Amino acid sequence: MIDPSHITGLILAGGRGSRMGGVDKGLQTHLGMPLAMHAMLRLAPQVGEVMINANRNLSAYESMGAAVWPDALSDYPGPLAGFLAGLEHCATPFLATVPCDSPLFPTDLVARLGERLEADDAELAMAATWEDGELRPQPVFCLMRASVIESLVRFTTGGQRKIDAWTATLRTSTVRFDDADAFVNANTLAELRQLQPRER
Repeated sequence: MIDPSHITGLILAGGRGSRMGGVDKGLQTHLGMPLAMHAMLRLAPQVGEVMINANRNLSAYESMGAAVWPDALSDYPGPLAGFLAGLEHCATPFLATVPCDSPLFPTDLVARLGERLEADDAELAMAATWEDGELRPQPVFCLMRASVIESLVRFTTGGQRKIDAWTATLRTSTVRFDDADAFVNANTLAELRQLQPRER
């Protein structure tokens, strides 16, 4: 098992929130708290420290008590920019990432990813869920070795932005989680409303 103190957690809250009308998704209220705060409270017990990747309203995120780092790349290029920002400021051997808009992710997420990462001597382990008869990767829920920063810098410097194209270049393991609902995210205000009775 990887000691949690060797893992830095990163909450990805740097997106445009386009499908939510351009609002800052991580600051939208869910059960009386911002979505990003739900993610932080769920992730913090699983790791040594937590950081937030955000590009707007930085002081609001800083008030949650975590270090906040904007994208290392310009123009909202997606999760890999958040990964890169996190890796650039990660002082531990491992970085775990979760999105800000999935408040129900498993409380054993990082431990299970770490177990598989070590067993397979992988560079990155990602969650996957079984839906509609197939295994669907959930690549923003992952645990990576901090040493992959060199690979990510090369990949993004070449102008590439697709997360699955990057993970395909690494020794990657997939961890199946049976509860697909735990990974439900709120991309729209309607989806956020639907989350209300599902809290557990």
